[in-house]
Amino acid sequence: MSEPLAQPASLEEVRGRIDEIDARLTTLLADRQLLVRAAAAFKRDERAVRAPDRVERVVAAARERAARGGLSPDVAEAVWRAMIGAFIDYELAEHRGRPDQDGGPADIIPAPR
Repeated sequence: MSEPLAQPASLEEVRGRIDEIDARLTTLLADRQLLVRAAAAFKRDERAVRAPDRVERVVAAARERAARGGLSPDVAEAVWRAMIGAFIDYELAEHRGRPDQDGGPADIIPAPR
């Protein structure tokens, strides 16, 4: 478990602390994205990108760490599945963006904004 947090004095303080955590999470997710992009280079097809066995191992590990760290395992699983799903989509786009067999770029369909 992490160290106990000091009791916030106001809703604004709670929100400020959450914003600080969100900023740290954003940095960590950006690091993860760089690694996902690197991983795409090693994978030959969509099945390798989706890697369902790997997904289940990662989710199980997240649940175990959550239980030890004071986070609801159900919350951890939901967050990890959403994160992994988003990164799979990102990696598939990276994978499709590689030059195809004849050297031309593959078609990429941008995600709706």
